[in-house]
Amino acid sequence: MQKRHGLLALLTLALAACGQQSQQLPTAVEPSETSVSSQTVSGTAIDDWRQQVIYLLFTDRFANGNTANDNAGSANCFDPANARKFHGGDLAGLQGKLGYIKDLGATAIWTTPVYEQVGQQSDGSCGYHGYWPKYAYPANINIEPKLGTSTDLTNLINTMHNTTYNMKYIMDMVVNHAGVGAPIVSQQPSWIHPPKPQCSTLGDPDIYCDLYALPDFAQENSTVANYLTNISKQWVTTYNVDSIRMDTARHVPNTYWSGSWVPGINAAKANVFTFAEAFYDQNASDLTQFMDAGFDSVINFPLRKAFVDSIAKAGSLDILATKINSYVTTWGLNRSLLTINLLDNHDVARFINEPGFGVAEADIRKRYQLALGSLFTVPGIPQIYYGNEIGMYGGTDPDNRRDMPSWAWTDTGRATGGAGFLAGGATPKYTYDYTKKLVTIRKSNEALWKGTYTELWRPNGGQNVMAYYRGSGTNRIIVVLNTSTTTANINVPIQTSGISATDKSALTNGTVFTDQLGYGAPASATVTNGSLPVSIPAQSMAIYKAGAVVPPPPGTSVTFQVQASTFFGQSVHLVGNISQLGAWNTANSLAMTASNCSGSVCTWKVTTTLPAGAIQFKFIKKPGDGGASLTWEGGSNRSYTVPTTGPVTYNGGSWQP
Repeated sequence: MQKRHGLLALLTLALAACGQQSQQLPTAVEPSETSVSSQTVSGTAIDDWRQQVIYLLFTDRFANGNTANDNAGSANCFDPANARKFHGGDLAGLQGKLGYIKDLGATAIWTTPVYEQVGQQSDGSCGYHGYWPKYAYPANINIEPKLGTSTDLTNLINTMHNTTYNMKYIMDMVVNHAGVGAPIVSQQPSWIHPPKPQCSTLGDPDIYCDLYALPDFAQENSTVANYLTNISKQWVTTYNVDSIRMDTARHVPNTYWSGSWVPGINAAKANVFTFAEAFYDQNASDLTQFMDAGFDSVINFPLRKAFVDSIAKAGSLDILATKINSYVTTWGLNRSLLTINLLDNHDVARFINEPGFGVAEADIRKRYQLALGSLFTVPGIPQIYYGNEIGMYGGTDPDNRRDMPSWAWTDTGRATGGAGFLAGGATPKYTYDYTKKLVTIRKSNEALWKGTYTELWRPNGGQNVMAYYRGSGTNRIIVVLNTSTTTANINVPIQTSGISATDKSALTNGTVFTDQLGYGAPASATVTNGSLPVSIPAQSMAIYKAGAVVPPPPGTSVTFQVQASTFFGQSVHLVGNISQLGAWNTANSLAMTASNCSGSVCTWKVTTTLPAGAIQFKFIKKPGDGGASLTWEGGSNRSYTVPTTGPVTYNGGSWQP
């Protein structure tokens, strides 16, 4: 629930572009001077949580396992046709679908609150979402009857914990407010802050005033603090809760978190992973206060906004690169690896709605898949919102809280799908399988859930291409995203980057990187001259994993160079009569790298290994001049005799008009 308002890792930042290129000049970013407290979870629990993939769901909107409780509890609150009332989903239904979530690969389930809710409101709405708790005095931990019983919750958590599923349960909690009409308001009126505008005289309205007229607890009162903390402790000790997501944390004094709630939870049960929901989406530094107050993690809304601005809305990947750099340097690597990363949740429009009207659905699909790929490869714990895995559309609340469709549970159903789900040339099954593959890649590569982060490439205002390195031990990954509408040919720096000396020594020339994703990029790439030359098709990405070093092919190392004038986005390639030069097939030409630029004229170079003997070749430009797909150099074929020993350089002078 939100109220809207307007280093340990070595990173590298892009500082300048070279001619028409977007290659960065690697410079180390110094660790932030901001001191961030250590997380509360300790020992093996730290890596245990780093490895998780969280699945967030509305119990009421997921699956109905017991129709007998549909009308239990408050009257007039069950109506599947009304988006603001209960639809019948329950804890029994969720338990029956654990196999679906396990198959996807998610390992932790976060349900919205299971608290008993207040009754129907004056506008006809009901607390299907769980955020209008029916607080009372004396305290209780009653479960919303429409969701099930205490036995249902116990059975769900026990089943999640068994060896078949081995999942973690995340309980959503609310201590900021009660629901309108909750008994506590009349039983203990002094525990509730006065309404607006009187509340603003107490201090910061963000803390002392209500959200949407919900009764706002006075946690600065020690009696109120003890009441709320003891209820949270009772939930944790009664049920085998693994983690707590705290709603509306920014609207409660941080002194309450640090002085009452966090110590109380830690005393009740060790290693309960806690994370705060605080809707600040501009700067990572705004969220540091909640880590310092004792929470293990926060929901990374600034990263979510960067995903939307840079990918969903086709902005610059400089935005995304900057936001990742910001949170990793602000919080340090250890805390960043525990942050909760997301594309969307129940408080914002779904990601695939963000591109807006007028964007072709095929384009939306490509943007979505790129964003998912980044979500699962940047530092932090990825959170999937139910329906993400099948491309569920949804605008703002309550449209982003649609029912899970009955066809979702099987491959056959997902292959057919239905209205209201992302198509764009594929089916919900494709989206599900793609998401499942990303989960598998993350689980299989320690570098992605534990590794360092180093930025290797950013657009710097140029072509929308971004590359970053993740490394842990001998597991080394390079992720390359191309959100632009043209193929990106870049040489990703390795030996001149900010990765560790140990990693550089392991990634020598000849090291082969293999793509783990298979989403349009070449299946492999080989380190050459200290860089990784890659050609990434438009709106696609690669997750390259370092493997063995392949001995260089026999022959002589030849560097070809030529001076040529190009326009922005145009590059020079080399093609010739032998297989190593593409055998005159321009699709297999060698991309060249620009340097020493003066205006539009640069020196373009490429180094390759060729057999000794006579060759013929030409330089070409991609894309071509005047709107052509390519332009051939004029004049006769160039010729050269490759010597038996090297390295050597062929200086081609200027481009032949």
